[in-house]
Amino acid sequence: MKEKKVDRFFLIILGLLVTIGVFIFISASLGVLVKNENTFYSVIFNQLVLGLGMGILGMYVCLKVDYKFWRKYAFLLFLGSILLTACVFIPYFGWSHGGATRWLKIGPISFQPVEILKFSFIIYFAAWLSWAKTRVQDFKFGILPLGIMLTIIALVLFKQPDIKSFILITVTGISMLFISGVPMRYILGIGTLSVFVLGSLVFITPYLQARVKTFINPANDPQGSSWQIQQSLIAFGSGGIFGRGYGQSIQKFTYLPEPQGDSIFAVLGEELGFVGTSSVIFLYLLFALRGFRIANNSPDLFSRLLVSGIVILITFQSLMHIASIIGVFPLTGVPLPFMSHGGTSLMIYLTMIGIVLQVSKFTSKVKKS
Repeated sequence: MKEKKVDRFFLIILGLLVTIGVFIFISASLGVLVKNENTFYSVIFNQLVLGLGMGILGMYVCLKVDYKFWRKYAFLLFLGSILLTACVFIPYFGWSHGGATRWLKIGPISFQPVEILKFSFIIYFAAWLSWAKTRVQDFKFGILPLGIMLTIIALVLFKQPDIKSFILITVTGISMLFISGVPMRYILGIGTLSVFVLGSLVFITPYLQARVKTFINPANDPQGSSWQIQQSLIAFGSGGIFGRGYGQSIQKFTYLPEPQGDSIFAVLGEELGFVGTSSVIFLYLLFALRGFRIANNSPDLFSRLLVSGIVILITFQSLMHIASIIGVFPLTGVPLPFMSHGGTSLMIYLTMIGIVLQVSKFTSKVKKS
C-alpha cells in the first residue's frame, strides 16, 4: 500500500456540487429576504459561515487524520451520538419547529444531532462488519446487530418525529450489509421487514398518510397538502429547457414553501431548466461512481465499507430529495446535500467527504481484511 495524492476527479465533482449549491442557495434565499430581512441574514450566515466554513475545516482535518482513527473510537462515537440525539427532548435544550423536535439549541447556535448520528452509525457499522469479516453471513453477526442498532435509533427518531433520517440510515445499513457479503435472502428479509415497519407507521401516523395520499393523487387538496408538489411542478414547467435564468425564479417568492430548503431543487429547475437539473443529477451520479471506485480500491475492508456507507448515504439522500420534488416519490422534506439549507448537514457531509479523500490517498493491489 502506498500513499498518493487525493482523488482529484472526486474533489472536482464535489467542488462543482458545492459551488452550484452556494449560488442556487443564495438565489433561493431571496424568497426569505422579501419576508424577513433578519431571517435572510441568519440563514445565509448559518449556511455559508457555519455550515460551509466549518465543513471545509472538518474536511481538512479528516483529510489529515488516518482513517483508522475512526475505527478505534467507533463505539464511543455511536453511543455519544445516540445520547446527543436524545437530548432534544430535554427542556430548554431541545428546540421545536414545524411540529418536530429535532434541534438542540445552545445559546445562539442550533443544530440537528441526527446528522452526527448518521455519521457515527456508518463508522460503527463499518467497524463492526470489518471485525466480523466472513462471520457476517451468520445471522447473529450480520442481521441481528443491524436490527438492534436500528431499533435503538428508531426509539430516538420516531418520537421527534424524523422518519426520513431513519429511512436514510436503514437503506445505508442494508447496503453496507450487502457489500460485506451477507446472503441475499437475509437482505431481502430485513428489507421486507423495514417496509412493513414503515407501512405500519404510515397507517398510524396522520401526516404520513397525508403525504402518501398526495403522492398517489397530487391534484388532491391543491391549497393544502398538495400545495408544495403543485408549486414545484409549476416551477419545473415554467423553467422549460434552459430556465428563466439565474435569480429569476418567481415561485420562490411566497409560492414554494422553504425554497432554500425542502424545495431548492424546484428553484434550480425554474432558473436553470431541464439542462441545469440534468447536469446536477449527472454530477450526483458521477459522485457516486467515483466514490464507489475509491471504495473498491481502498486498502482494507473497514475503509471500503466506510467510504461505501458515506457515498450511499449522500447519493440516496440526493435522489430521495429530487424524486420527491418531481413527484415520483412521496414528499419527505429531506434536504439536498451540499445545496439545501442546513448548516449541520453541510458541515457533517463535508467532514465525511474528508474521510473519503483521506482513503483515496491509498492504493492496494491486494485487498486485505
